[in-house]
This record gives sequence, structure tokens and C-alpha cells, in this order.
Amino acid sequence: MAPRHLIPVTNPLERVNGEIKRRTEVVGIFPNEDAIVRLVGAILLEQNYEWAVQRGRYMTLETIAPLGDDPAVSFPAIAS
Repeated sequence: MAPRHLIPVTNPLERVNGEIKRRTEVVGIFPNEDAIVRLVGAILLEQNYEWAVQRGRYMTLETIAPLGDDPAVSFPAIAS
């Protein structure tokens, strides 16, 4: 099999999707749907942590805080 030449992706969501695809292909066959949910959930938790500690690279609360003062911009309520 010839080596695949991949184009670097700058879109964070595309990068996450690529990582999910890569890791699920490594596993191959899952015993049940819960196993897939656990793997994808672990990948998303890992990615969330990485984004949280990379201050300045992505939007932070400090950079979007001024938008909260503008009545034309509203953020949806977060359900807890």
C-alpha cells in the first residue's frame, strides 16, 4: 500500500474528526455501541482539555467577554 499524503488541516473540528477516524480505524471492530461511545467520548474529553490549556490560540473567555455587553449579541443559556 502506498503511503498516503495528507493535507494539514487548520480547522480544529476537522482535526478532531480526523483523530476520531484514525483511532476508530485502529480498533477496527467494536463489540457494541457503548464501546464506540466510550472511545469517542474519551477522545473528545482529551481534545477539550488540550483546547482549554492552549490559552491564546483559540478564543478565551477574556477575548469574548466584551461581546457579552452588546445587546445585539446574545449567547444561548447553558443547561446544566
